[in-house]
Amino acid sequence: MARRRSRGLIWCVALFSAVANLLLLTGPIYMLQVYDRVLSSRSVETLVVLSILAVFLFSILAVLDFVRARLMVRVALRMQSHLQARVFDAGLRHAMAGSARDALPQALCNLGTVQRVMAAPVTIAFVDLPWVPLFLLCIFVFHSWLGWLAFGGVAALLALAVLNQTCSRDAAPKAARSAAMATGMADDLGAASETVGALGMRHTAYHHWSGRQAERLRLETGIGDISGGFSAASRALRLILQSAILGLGAYLVLRGALSPGAMIATSVLTVRALAPIEQIIGGWPLVRRATNAWQALSTLLETYPAISPRAALPKPEARLHVRHLSVAPPETRMPALRGVGFEVAPGQAVGVIGASGAGKTALARAIVGSWRPFSGQVRLGNTPIEAFGAGQMGSHVGYLPQRVELFTGTVAENIARTDPDATVDAVTAAARRAGAHEMILALSEGYDTPLCPRGGQLSGGQVQRIALARAVYGDPVLLILDEPNSNLDNAGVAAINTAIRQFKQAQKAVLVMAHRPAAIQECDHLLWLEDGILKQFGTRDEVLRSAVRNHAQLLDGGHQRHIADGAGP
Repeated sequence: MARRRSRGLIWCVALFSAVANLLLLTGPIYMLQVYDRVLSSRSVETLVVLSILAVFLFSILAVLDFVRARLMVRVALRMQSHLQARVFDAGLRHAMAGSARDALPQALCNLGTVQRVMAAPVTIAFVDLPWVPLFLLCIFVFHSWLGWLAFGGVAALLALAVLNQTCSRDAAPKAARSAAMATGMADDLGAASETVGALGMRHTAYHHWSGRQAERLRLETGIGDISGGFSAASRALRLILQSAILGLGAYLVLRGALSPGAMIATSVLTVRALAPIEQIIGGWPLVRRATNAWQALSTLLETYPAISPRAALPKPEARLHVRHLSVAPPETRMPALRGVGFEVAPGQAVGVIGASGAGKTALARAIVGSWRPFSGQVRLGNTPIEAFGAGQMGSHVGYLPQRVELFTGTVAENIARTDPDATVDAVTAAARRAGAHEMILALSEGYDTPLCPRGGQLSGGQVQRIALARAVYGDPVLLILDEPNSNLDNAGVAAINTAIRQFKQAQKAVLVMAHRPAAIQECDHLLWLEDGILKQFGTRDEVLRSAVRNHAQLLDGGHQRHIADGAGP
């Protein structure tokens, strides 16, 4: 599709390349006329006319070279503009699936690599490559010996290029993976810098990273040695070939089989024939990176095909149906949930409890669409969640994940989910529902305080409350909270419970994944998961009493016994 959109520009580049390569014959023809006509006739007027004509044709050639280079830049930019939305969506879905945290930046980096190489001179060299036979044919016209010598030299250069690609083909992907691992490890260590410093891990962390870095440098050095060796060999071969063409031409002139002008013209034609090949050999590392990037993009886009636009659906009822839901983490076959089914009615809050690894987070990810079930169905109102477009589903669901990440931007932009049309009233209303308004006003720049993905100078509780405001922003009918009070003080916990209470009063549904008893204070019913299986679903007291009878530790600190005895959480 991207190529079809740029087909007109590509045809223009091909046309300009054809004219440009024909104009490259200006130099050999000029040399031929000067040596064989002007010098023998001693005509200054002929020399002046030929020189003016040559300057005119070379000027046209320069304009064509400039125009086709600019056209290739436009083709590359148009390709990137057309694909970036698809690549962004596919990379984001790949990251959402939990397969690779850096999937999105890596996908966009691959797209940028392809775009840069398409706009690079090496791409023009590939366009010029089909015209090499024309220059070889012209050399054959002057003398077959010269033609075969030039043909052999071109074939040897092409063989070197193929051999270079073959020798570095296996090492290049390994080097790319090693570089990605070293970079990812450095990012992780930088994100955990406080822990690294506090635990005295600087020395060991360096050695942990340096091992990956050494492997990366070893592979990259090997590739560089291979490419450097082939580049040196191709340069030496080119110089030898040029000298051989000139020497053979001089021999033919001495034998009277060739004119001096033809000898010089043949030397110039040889340089023209070798130019695109030498440029391709020099730019081969770029071509290899672009090829790998394009293959990675093709795999990504095939794995995550474009989602067809969905018709706008009416706002669903605040009722969550989960039927026979079975879910496995991406790229694994071990199910995290098996045959889970329950319902959350409007005005109801349901807590999901269970030991670590019971499937609570997997259930949250399946409901919001991050993980696709391999059986069963999730419905919001009477509509399967797959029927909603991604934007529609997001406007109906508020989600606070267990691991909170903010975006680079202001506090207001984070709460508004980066919506450029968000109003101040909507943002502050969400902050008030999350009990974060006063806290935000106390920041250095209030709602305009800049943030980074990990919150910058904010505490874990402040980050959690801003994320809660983002979850309740707009008018979602379903609120999903995964370990919402993990970083909160008493005031933050009270804000969470107030938000849940307000949702219930507004006849909306709430689902809370909980490890702590304070998180289920406002929950009417509990869903008990054990090893991915629904153990029990019922009122809060019923489930907790059953857990006590079975000696199950479902909440931190053994609080379920007190709750079951009526003491309250």
